[in-house]
Amino acid sequence: MSNINEEYVEEYIRSLISVKNEKFIELEKYAHENHIPIIEREVAQLLRVILKIVKPKKILEVGTAIGYSAIVMASSTEKNCEITTIERRPDMVELARENLKSTGYLEKVNVVCGDAEEILLQLNEKYDFIFLDASKGHYLKFFNRCIELLNDGGIIMADNVLYKGMVASDELVKRRKKTIVKRMREFLRYINNLEGYESCIIPIGDGISLTYREESD
Repeated sequence: MSNINEEYVEEYIRSLISVKNEKFIELEKYAHENHIPIIEREVAQLLRVILKIVKPKKILEVGTAIGYSAIVMASSTEKNCEITTIERRPDMVELARENLKSTGYLEKVNVVCGDAEEILLQLNEKYDFIFLDASKGHYLKFFNRCIELLNDGGIIMADNVLYKGMVASDELVKRRKKTIVKRMREFLRYINNLEGYESCIIPIGDGISLTYREESD
């Protein structure tokens, strides 16, 4: 249980989501058995719906892991959409590329190996949609670089922003997680008071934030 919603609510929402692709079920099982964090099934569904509405041409992801969310994004966008995803662990990069290849999306997704802080500084393209799912204590730093790469009318989506409910309640905060919780609260306050942007927090999965960049006059 994530402490974001009651367990019966989570189970009910997930029961409504039909996963037709066996590869997704296989990846979910692998992630669970190997304790690799991936987006929850209801978050994946939200991501699909948003991408089908926005129809982005260029996507940036910070935090690839085994490539689960990259495959979700690749399968939910048009053929000409280009996706760049950053992962610092070489073993995860290799595994993500294998999974992308097996699903037929390797040519559509560029997996970049390296530290996100360094890679983000090297990028100079503009993106229509950016997905943050990396080190939770560095979200604000990632975000401030990402808004420089975001097109007008673009969206930044961040996962795990309520962090097992700890961000919303001091009673749930574990001592070793205090710094992460503090930084995540700073991040959420920041994006909700940033001029030229509209943000919202959605209590599904482990908490999602969406930030929309206003169109220039």
